[in-house]
Amino acid sequence: MRVPDDGVPAPRHHDDSRVASAPPLSVLLIEDDRGDAVIVEELIADTGADIRVAWAPSLAAAAPKLTAARPDCVLLDVHLPDSSGMDAVKRVADLDPTIPIVVLTGLADEEFGVSALASGAQDYLVKGRVEPESLHRAVLYAIERKRAELTAVELHASQLRTRENARLERGLLPSPLLLDDPGVQIVAKYRPSRENALLGGDFFDFVQTPDRTVHVMIGDVAGHGPDEAALGVALRIAWRTLTFIGMRGADRMRELDRILRAERASGGIFATVLSLAIPPDSRHIFAVRAGHPGMLLHGPDSVDWVLPQGGPALGLRCTEWEPVKVDLPGDAGLVLLTDGLFEGHSGSGNERLGEDGLLEIARSLAALPGPEFIDGLIDAAETRAAPYGGIADDIAVVRVQRTVG
Repeated sequence: MRVPDDGVPAPRHHDDSRVASAPPLSVLLIEDDRGDAVIVEELIADTGADIRVAWAPSLAAAAPKLTAARPDCVLLDVHLPDSSGMDAVKRVADLDPTIPIVVLTGLADEEFGVSALASGAQDYLVKGRVEPESLHRAVLYAIERKRAELTAVELHASQLRTRENARLERGLLPSPLLLDDPGVQIVAKYRPSRENALLGGDFFDFVQTPDRTVHVMIGDVAGHGPDEAALGVALRIAWRTLTFIGMRGADRMRELDRILRAERASGGIFATVLSLAIPPDSRHIFAVRAGHPGMLLHGPDSVDWVLPQGGPALGLRCTEWEPVKVDLPGDAGLVLLTDGLFEGHSGSGNERLGEDGLLEIARSLAALPGPEFIDGLIDAAETRAAPYGGIADDIAVVRVQRTVG
């Protein structure tokens, strides 16, 4: 501190512009007795806190004040000309359930104050026993208690959404239903995009029928959200059921198309599906493709793109889906995937990875065994997209290969 020549310390100068003051609290006082209202206003003034008070003599007069500018707290008299008791508390809460309420009672109504807490009020004060400090404390307590209540409600809702998402995931991602020694090795990966609040509509399934034919399916409902996810679950379950009752090829696709059009939330929703039938002891499989992307043929040291001839997506009122024979060497696997794997951005502007870019990545990983190949493929696609906002769609990948012996 600098001391002037006269020995008196120089006063400190405060830069008020650097001091961030808290915004004032706003309180709406609903009290029909103007005399009681003045007493409450004086008590608030005596607290020394920066609290702005608006007064309303009835609920009818309070309603526009509540909707025009939300107060931080409501001080509510229990006897009003247009409402009283629990009804008054309920009507204020109905106008805005997020506003904390402190009930003002008379000496004879103290028991009501306790009941009001169970009805949604955050605190109560007895007229004639209120001091400035207790009034200030009650307002602050009510605000914080209401904030805690709202946080608890949001947390509960978030937990419910998490559980619902988990149920949808279990529906989208089935358990395999294969015979003992099925003769195939299947690797399945699903990575939902957590950029969205809810799951999308990617789905897959694989089952084996008594004739030891392995059936593999992957699909994608256009769009994101609960409707699309639920539709994906319905299509997957329908595909499994139709497979076990012996429906195959175009007949199965036509039935899935009929189910989609019956179950979809709006007429514009469609889905792509690729279904394979892998008979035992044959190097040929049969593929039925409804608007879905092609597959990767992953050999010991090579990867090629396979696009069986197919028809349009389900939901577009088409019945032209016929099985196509595809060669599957014993030392190679087929990789089925959804378009989320290659539609992520990989450059400036609208540049995307695309099928060619995915094939380039796949060939660089060709030497990896099946599980590592799938993980590497997804990781590389996500790495490419990371600088440009990441992958915004769900990714489903299924690799199937015959086993030796």
